Amino acid sequence: MEIKERKIDWTTMLIPFAIVITMMAVFMIIPDDSKNAVDTLRGFFGNTIGIYYPILAFSCVICALFVALTPKYGNIRLGNINKPVYSNFKWGTMIFTSTMAADIMFYSLIEWALYGGEQHVQDLGGIQMWAPTFTLFHWGPLAWGFYVILAVCFAFMMHVRRRDRQRFSEACRPLLGNKVDGFWGKIIDIIAIFAIVCATATTFSLATPLLTKALGIVFGFEVTTTITILVLLLICSIYTITVLFGVKGISKLAGICSYLFFIILIYFLFLGGETRYIIETGFQSLGNMAQNFIGLTTYMDPLRENGFAQNWTVYYWAYWLVWCVATPFFIALISKGRTIRNTVFGSFGWGLAGTYMSFIILGNYGLAQQMKHGVDAIGFINNGGEMYDAILMIFETLPLPAFALMLLVITMITFYSTTLDGITYVTSSYSYKQITPEEEPSRKIRGFWSIMLILLPIALLFAENSLYSLQGVTIIAAFPVGILLIMIVWSFFKDFKNWSKEIQQKDNL
Repeated sequence: MEIKERKIDWTTMLIPFAIVITMMAVFMIIPDDSKNAVDTLRGFFGNTIGIYYPILAFSCVICALFVALTPKYGNIRLGNINKPVYSNFKWGTMIFTSTMAADIMFYSLIEWALYGGEQHVQDLGGIQMWAPTFTLFHWGPLAWGFYVILAVCFAFMMHVRRRDRQRFSEACRPLLGNKVDGFWGKIIDIIAIFAIVCATATTFSLATPLLTKALGIVFGFEVTTTITILVLLLICSIYTITVLFGVKGISKLAGICSYLFFIILIYFLFLGGETRYIIETGFQSLGNMAQNFIGLTTYMDPLRENGFAQNWTVYYWAYWLVWCVATPFFIALISKGRTIRNTVFGSFGWGLAGTYMSFIILGNYGLAQQMKHGVDAIGFINNGGEMYDAILMIFETLPLPAFALMLLVITMITFYSTTLDGITYVTSSYSYKQITPEEEPSRKIRGFWSIMLILLPIALLFAENSLYSLQGVTIIAAFPVGILLIMIVWSFFKDFKNWSKEIQQKDNL
């Protein structure tokens, strides 16, 4: 049911909009100074207090498993229906495609090569064993734990407590009380929206140049910033059209995404000629990660001998944190009718299945070209080459590379569209003072957020920020989101206690 008329929360809409416009202007007018400022702040949040992020990541996984395995929490059904709204397949594909599926594909293709120049990887035993292991670790249970525990908290708030505000501030009500209706609630929601804008900007700024270069090779045109921006606007138009159809439109696009994803995986696995190597390396990496999981989780390089933990592990936990503003809300929304236990294990299962298939197949194909066939992607990057060109070098080894590149472009654009659909749907809900899970934001509000989320990426492309600076934007934005996450989980346990007492009192009457 779409909302036609309802009071708009202009403060929550306009202040983030003003911040985005200001940041866009700063990045475009003084790109060097803004880059230096971001790098300085990154040094504090990522280096000085970097341990904050892995402790939070590990705690989220433990908390999610505790909730799922404890019957009094795990048996709670989300909503007053006995059957899930969506089938397992539809639910699972929406979970995967509405998260960071396009980013997952992008990093699957090249992350192993980015580790090739890291001294820490060499010290541990080399690229063959450890590069694919780190990809699975950085995109594994600790990363998904952020989403899963918050999805439980939001689902309980929406479907059990049936609160009519879908916001971070509302999730903190059991802890902060009526303060969420005033100044502190506004601050919480502004931080949340700012974080998701930064996450969107980082994502688009990293991967859109790959799409542009791939199209340039296929159609023979020169790649420019203008062309890249046109590709961004194309993605924006697709996800805007889809989000106007609400959750039904998102569900259909998610299904299309999943089939395209399977096609490209099959293409790499069976037509690239490295099936055995891909499967064996993936099997080996899973075992190596499981064997060394605790050590990988707690490694912080206190003497700063290589900086690997700060440059990569801390960044990834921050990267997933900033996406926590929207994705867990969307998972919670589509989980109506499921138990908390099913939501926890299902989210972990579907999320990890899609992620690990992508990294094992796409990543290990590229690694095979490096280790067996002399395609030196690592050397190319270490000597100053762009990671986008390194990815294109790997695609040239496939049969019919032009077809493979077009398949990649189409798949990533649809993934981007589905991910941004989920984000736009959730951020649109922030624009209302009241909205129930059964109601949908109006098309005008969804259209407004669709456009706003594309502005900062355009500015970052003009500023030509480095990977290091883009990571810095994410790490900075993630810090306050982590604090809000702690408050929301605390609020969930407090709210559950109050709810249990209310149920007991009703039973005693």
